[in-house]
Amino acid sequence: MNHPDYNSPAALRLFLEAQGFAMQKKFGQNFLINEAARVSLVDALSVTEGTTVWEVGPGLGSMTDELLRRGATVTAFEIDYGFVSLLQQFFEPYAARGDFTLVEGDVLKTWEAHAKEKPMRFFGNLPYNVAATIIADMIENDMRFEKMVVTVQKEVGERMCAKPATENYSSFSVLCQWAYTVKPLMDLAGGNFWPRPNVASRALSLVRRDDFPRCKDPKLFMRLTRALFSARRKTIRNNIQPLLQGCPAERVFELAGIAAHERAENLSIDALLALSDALYTCLSEKKSEEKTDGRK
Repeated sequence: MNHPDYNSPAALRLFLEAQGFAMQKKFGQNFLINEAARVSLVDALSVTEGTTVWEVGPGLGSMTDELLRRGATVTAFEIDYGFVSLLQQFFEPYAARGDFTLVEGDVLKTWEAHAKEKPMRFFGNLPYNVAATIIADMIENDMRFEKMVVTVQKEVGERMCAKPATENYSSFSVLCQWAYTVKPLMDLAGGNFWPRPNVASRALSLVRRDDFPRCKDPKLFMRLTRALFSARRKTIRNNIQPLLQGCPAERVFELAGIAAHERAENLSIDALLALSDALYTCLSEKKSEEKTDGRK
């Protein structure tokens, strides 16, 4: 099957109508019709012959086509069954030689079954309503890529890059910057897409940090970060209480070298990591004391 003209909204509309398909608003479907932007994004992913890539939300395959032409081996996750049937036809030759695999369904429900593939890259124009959830879910489950290039709603992109003591700094900012070095690539106004979204988009590059995880217990660090940002205006003394399990808060703050009256939004990632390690030390000391008392 011939590909539609990916740069023309009119051609895309006619193609979909001819196939009997309609855009699914619930899936956040918007095609990037700016060819120069598509090429720049694939350039940023730095693929070469044999690079393994996970692509989320390929749609009609405009980016997939570019990736495959450059020699990448692509596993694409697509939730729209109509697009799935078209993608299978578009890329049948690549699939036949093992360079293209299509996974149908919600990526949040399907990606773990393919985690053993250990792909090198992650790529996607992510649905606005679930972009942060997809990125966070993979980091929290220790699925990190050498490099990611994603396009998200601009507000989400601002949160991913946000620094301490700024309005957009959040537990999601910490999570992204803990696992990756995050840099904005370009902003894309609504006119770069069809259908035109009501919000602007931001493309970002995420490069895996070599010094990850930088803490004694990553799971504890993630729980602590969520707890500290759960009520932004409260002090860390208040928000840390559910995690103390009987440990004295003063001891944790003393070990970390952080004032109890601080708020999470003012703490750098290094400070949060220090606080996590201090909590880990205190919890370990308490468990050791309990075992000793139990033997007496």
